[in-house]
Amino acid sequence: MVNRDRARAQARERAKELVSQMTVEERASQLRYDAPAIERLGVPAYNWWGEALHGVARAGTATSFPQAVGMAAAFDTELVRRAGDVAATEGRAKYNAFSAENDRDIYKGLTFWSPNVNIFRDPRWGRGQETYGEDPYLTSRLGVAYVEGLQGEEEGILKTAACAKHFAVHSGPEAVRHEFNAVAAKKDMTETYLPAFKACVQEADVEAVMGAYNRTNGEPCCGSPTLIKELLRKEWGFKGHYVSDCWAIKDFHENHMVTHTPEESAALALKSGCDINCGVTYLHLLKALQEGLVTEEEITEAAVRAFTARYLLGLFDETAFDQISYDKVECEEHLAVADQMTKESVVLLKNDGVLPLALSDGKTIGVIGPNANSREALIGNYHGTSSRYITVLEGIQDKVGHNGRVIYSEGSHLYQDRVENLAWKNDRIAEAVIVAKHSDVVVLCVGLNETLEGEEGDTGNSYASGDKADLTLPQCQRDLMAAVLETGKPVIVCLMAGSAIDLSLADEKAAAVLQLWYPGARGGSAVADILFGDISPSGKLSVTFYRSLDGMPAFEDYSMQGRTYRYLTDAPLYPFGYGLSYGNVIVKDAEITAKDDDSRDVTLRVDVSNQGSVETMDVVQIYVKDLESEFAVPNHSLCAFARVSLQPGEKRSLELKVSGEAFSAVNEEGERIKDSGKYMLFAGTGQPDKRTQELTGKECVKVDVEF
Repeated sequence: MVNRDRARAQARERAKELVSQMTVEERASQLRYDAPAIERLGVPAYNWWGEALHGVARAGTATSFPQAVGMAAAFDTELVRRAGDVAATEGRAKYNAFSAENDRDIYKGLTFWSPNVNIFRDPRWGRGQETYGEDPYLTSRLGVAYVEGLQGEEEGILKTAACAKHFAVHSGPEAVRHEFNAVAAKKDMTETYLPAFKACVQEADVEAVMGAYNRTNGEPCCGSPTLIKELLRKEWGFKGHYVSDCWAIKDFHENHMVTHTPEESAALALKSGCDINCGVTYLHLLKALQEGLVTEEEITEAAVRAFTARYLLGLFDETAFDQISYDKVECEEHLAVADQMTKESVVLLKNDGVLPLALSDGKTIGVIGPNANSREALIGNYHGTSSRYITVLEGIQDKVGHNGRVIYSEGSHLYQDRVENLAWKNDRIAEAVIVAKHSDVVVLCVGLNETLEGEEGDTGNSYASGDKADLTLPQCQRDLMAAVLETGKPVIVCLMAGSAIDLSLADEKAAAVLQLWYPGARGGSAVADILFGDISPSGKLSVTFYRSLDGMPAFEDYSMQGRTYRYLTDAPLYPFGYGLSYGNVIVKDAEITAKDDDSRDVTLRVDVSNQGSVETMDVVQIYVKDLESEFAVPNHSLCAFARVSLQPGEKRSLELKVSGEAFSAVNEEGERIKDSGKYMLFAGTGQPDKRTQELTGKECVKVDVEF
């Protein structure tokens, strides 16, 4: 972690000096997300609201990365860090250029409300696509990496300011988020919902934390003394600023009913430690001051924190970052990083040998499906604008060129029962069948986009809530898939979605199945490279693909029982951590080379080899199973991973470190304890579960650990 303690102390002193020259009215005005200028003090206007979930978003042209859940599937911390740095570089370039034009509008600052480190606990959640998946360890590692990339490596200055959101327990349902109370047990809080936030604070020194809309255990997250004061600031030592989600504070009196007036809501948020209000409720702070609900000192402290961040960003100084020019936006170097991320994120779920495809004269490839030529299916939500989009269809067309023929059918609407309003039901299926019959192989692109899964009210998605009712594709796409598979032609099903979908029919009848996620604006090119074997797929699922919702707790139930691979009792269709490649990477042996009995830190040497005939990357995964503690998770937990590239026949030894925290358990009081002395480590390219073994034909290597 870059140590910015000295820089923060200096920035805070400068902030205190500046704020002391402001009237209380001016101080209060600076706590709005759209802070106005204070011309007499030389303070320009500043809009705190910026987005950079997978590249700079909503601010015009920017390099477009795969959606966050897809980046997670790469299991590549260094690449995620580079993605954060690309976003920061382009954010600086755009800020410099915009400021020179005196454009200080929304989304054009240097405070990025990313990453989203909530846990994707339930596959129905529409915003799960914004997260790094269902595992707290993976989320922690990638969250820290992205924060480090965004904030940079300079001790004296932030490149941009990252924001871990949504603190602390938030993963749906979207439709009732403004009034919902997420009840989470102390054990689940410490074990699942909090680790990524704690890591972002204590390991990456994240500058900002954003509260969630909902209440957690009765307290609204943007006005929770327990979460903000006691946990975040006192216990974890958070020194940055806290921001509300947008218009969340008005929910206190309009929906949560924990206050009666806007003044009371503003006071509750401010006194609890919320510094910046995304919304308008802090317009009532001065009246709250008059009524004695808040003190001038509390307004002053929030303003000092806000300006500490602005000084840390160097916004009142000349810095080296001022020299980052606009030509860095979508430059070749950045596009190459995004391309690499797409290539590492794609997950091969099934392959009967049809992949990789061969480029051969006269071969006809049928490309079918509502997402095959869809730009919306490339980008997910919270996206920027690309100067070029390459769909899967276009990527295949470019790849094939004159070596064969590509024919296309939309096949169906994304979710309606016909494409043309006056046509018969399923009006494009006949064309899809004709295309399939005239093809040697079919690439069928189905799935969702941000209009079917996403944020409540954001794009008018499913019932305006954004969540999925179930795991099935829209009926029109199910009809399309069944009809194309019925032709008997080899079909490669490509799913473009940010969450788990029921792929049981594809698993049963398709020749191959690929999970593309939302692969980024130019993602179709990388997908074609994988389809035709220019590169081997190497992504691993960052979420479990369940067979159905049968037996899963209600969406509103925040207990972890029956959810995610750590608590799952029934075999999934495709497990977390699973993904095939064109090679054949085997973990041959694993051995403990160092062990600290006090800290419980362990170093593991893992021997891997590629017994396949093509070069490939793969992800070595280490899982831990507690053999004694009554408080251990029922199954096992990811505790280390490393991406490796191997030539055919190549052997390599990797060194992976397992933190001592992995050898602990969380009791019902939420206390992390070490009440066990016997553990089992598993080293492989997937989980040590029966379903992964069934799908891959590989077993993990076991290593006993005793303390």
